[in-house]
Amino acid sequence: MANKPTACLALADGTVFYGQGFGATGEVVAELVFNTAMTGYQEIMTDPSYAAQVVTFTFPHIGNTGVTPQDDEAAEPVASGIVVKWDPTEPSNWRAASDLVDWMERRGRIGIGGVDTRRLTRAIRQQGAPHVVLAHRTDGQFDIAAMVARARLAGAGRP
Repeated sequence: MANKPTACLALADGTVFYGQGFGATGEVVAELVFNTAMTGYQEIMTDPSYAAQVVTFTFPHIGNTGVTPQDDEAAEPVASGIVVKWDPTEPSNWRAASDLVDWMERRGRIGIGGVDTRRLTRAIRQQGAPHVVLAHRTDGQFDIAAMVARARLAGAGRP
């Protein structure tokens, strides 16, 4: 791998995905879901139905329209984080007030790019929405066993 991973997604079943982190640093425990929309990532992140979930976007071009306050569904994002195939791109829309990466960082939301989102989506479809731990650390140091254990506890109804 050319770049050292700075993000990690650990599923309750022990499956681990590495990638490039963006947005806020830290760690979240959440349910993992997917969305197949080609547009509307900002609306999805602020849609109350995605509260406490990490959203996997199947469309590869996330971030290309930027963000604008007019597209928020709620005052703050409710989704805990996002998983994307490619790192978010610079906005190319005249409406963009900011780019997605800065918007997520300011709002304490974590993202991971460089993940095979099709594989992840297939797993969700076949096995249901798993609990996960999503971590973004600039040093790329992850305690995988502890992350998987936290995801399993969350799946058992314990924090």
